[in-house]
Amino acid sequence: MPTGEPIPGAGTGPPDGRASDIRVPRHSKPTATANTGDLTVIKDTSPLPHLSQTHDCPHSVRLLLVVEGTNDIEFLRRLSAILHRADPSIPDLGQLELDHQLIFVPFGGGHVRAWSERLAPLNLPEFHLYDHELPPETEHRQAAADCVNQRANCQAVLTRKRSLENYLHPQAIETAGSCSISFDDFDCVAEITAKCLYQQGVINQPWELHSQRARSRMANRAKRWLNTIAVNAMTPELFRARDPDDELIGWLRLMAQMMAKSPTHFTQETE
Repeated sequence: MPTGEPIPGAGTGPPDGRASDIRVPRHSKPTATANTGDLTVIKDTSPLPHLSQTHDCPHSVRLLLVVEGTNDIEFLRRLSAILHRADPSIPDLGQLELDHQLIFVPFGGGHVRAWSERLAPLNLPEFHLYDHELPPETEHRQAAADCVNQRANCQAVLTRKRSLENYLHPQAIETAGSCSISFDDFDCVAEITAKCLYQQGVINQPWELHSQRARSRMANRAKRWLNTIAVNAMTPELFRARDPDDELIGWLRLMAQMMAKSPTHFTQETE
C-alpha cells in the first residue's frame, strides 16, 4: 500500500459512487526514476508575505507582482530559481521576496479588472501576470491589462499560452509522476493530468462518468501538483523547448528592469 496522505480526487472509491481520490507522487528531489508510490498532500509551507506584513521594512519594496493565485506564485518561484541557477542575471523571485524587495499579490481570480487600479495608492511599481485562458474571458483579461499599462511604472501581460501549466514539458511531468501525457498550448493541462493520475489508481468508475464538479476538484489538486512537484522537474533546456521565444525569461527580465528603476522611496512611517 502507498504511504502518505492521499489527495482527495483517485484510488479506491467510496461505495456511494462519488469521486474517489487521486494520489500524486511525492518527490522531495524529483529524479528520473519511476513513481515509487510514496504519495502525500502537497502543502505550501513557505512564507507568503502580504501587504499588511510590510511594516517591518516597507522602504525596501520595489515591486508588487500581481498574480491570480498561489499556484502561480509557486510556479514563478520555482521557474525563476531554476533559471537563475543557470544564469545569475535572471532574478530569483523567491530570494527577492525573502529580501523584502518584491511582494506577491494573489488576488484569487474572479474580476480581474477590479485589480487594475486597486494597488495604485501604494505608489509602487506593479507587474501583473494574467493567464490567457479562452475567449471570451481572454478579452476581459486583455482589457484589464490595457488599463494597467496606462499607469506609470506598471506593466501587465497575458500569457501567450492558456495558463502557466502549458509551459511545462511533458517529460518533466512524466519524471515527476510517471504520468505520460501530451497537450497543446490551449489544452487544460490540469484536467489531462488529473485524468492520468486517476487512471493510475484503483478505478471505481470511468473518469467520464464522474460529475463535472468531481472532475474539477481532482483537476484543482492536479494543478497544485503541476505547479510544485512537476515544475521542480523542469530544467532550463526543457523550459527552452516549451518556450523557444523566451517569453518566460522576458517577463523576469522586465521585472528586474522595473525594480532597477524603482527608487527606495517607500520609507518607514514615524510616530
